[in-house]
Amino acid sequence: MELFAPGHLLIILLIVVILFGGKKIPELMRGLGEGVRNFREGMSGNQQQNPPQPPAQQQQPPPPPTPPPTAQH
Repeated sequence: MELFAPGHLLIILLIVVILFGGKKIPELMRGLGEGVRNFREGMSGNQQQNPPQPPAQQQQPPPPPTPPPTAQH
């Protein structure tokens, strides 16, 4: 038995159309497509153009000088 039969997919599609409306669905799919495209470009561009760099070390100020020890008798 299949997980999603064609009848199941039609019911899901009908519910999506009822919830979002016919005009909103193309906008949602366009946004989803742009997101996937940007993700792919970012992943491929990141590997090709920018080699991995070590994290930047933060400069810490040197500790304040300690006073010289005083001789006690």
